[in-house]
Amino acid sequence: MKIVTTIKEVKETINEWRARGLSVGFVPTMGYLHEGHASLMKEAKKQTDKVAVSIFVNPTQFGPGEDYDAYPRDLDHDAAMCEAEGVDLIFHPSVEEMYGKNYNTYVNMETLGDELCGKSRPTHFRGVCTVVTKLFNIVNPDKAFFGQKDAQQFVIIKRMVKDLNMRVEVIGCPIIREEDGLAKSSRNTYLSAEERQAALILSQTIALGLDMVKNGEKDVNTLLTAMKEKIETEPLAKIDYVEVVDGETMQKVNTIEESVLVAMAVYIGKTRLIDNFMYEF
Repeated sequence: MKIVTTIKEVKETINEWRARGLSVGFVPTMGYLHEGHASLMKEAKKQTDKVAVSIFVNPTQFGPGEDYDAYPRDLDHDAAMCEAEGVDLIFHPSVEEMYGKNYNTYVNMETLGDELCGKSRPTHFRGVCTVVTKLFNIVNPDKAFFGQKDAQQFVIIKRMVKDLNMRVEVIGCPIIREEDGLAKSSRNTYLSAEERQAALILSQTIALGLDMVKNGEKDVNTLLTAMKEKIETEPLAKIDYVEVVDGETMQKVNTIEESVLVAMAVYIGKTRLIDNFMYEF
């Protein structure tokens, strides 16, 4: 496994693989890897000949006052996990390497980023789309693998790839959870022992909502009321949003009649966590 820090080194390695007729899988990450990331690497290993992973905490997707400086970083840990999963290349650039002097070009997503995380983090998806476009151009993968915990991000990246005629195939992989149900997240490390227990309210609420929909509940207000009341039973939880949106357009719906995303963001103490479920007819 190679660890490189420059765009030039990545392109040289990828070109060498291409010359040998090898397919390339790509897993973009911000590092501090966990089993959710490992599941993406495993899938990439199954579907492609060579696997590249980026480890880059992208400043452009963090807003003022967010946790860019505090975001956990541990390259040694990440490299060990990547090597264990058979990754061939880690791209670990500096901010200066990714965003050179007088950087001035951004990729913006209309409408799909207006709701859910985009409403409370208004510059977030501009940063995500920009860095993912750059990474796709640098790595030039055949397939890229994303976790569905970040469901809105996944839908936005798929739409961006389609709209901009990119050659990469975007593949979503299921949410990976702890044994007690909490969705795996690098930000889980922020939680105290008490907060870690309180955070279970997210997965419990997701389970409640999914059961209601499976049992025939179609009225969004009824569903959201029940889910919000469940979250509010936890004193340490503060709701950012709980919403039901169309699974493709990310726009709010009043009735559950087509494929929907039911998503939430909840603060446990100072830590903002997300969870969701997709329901398809």
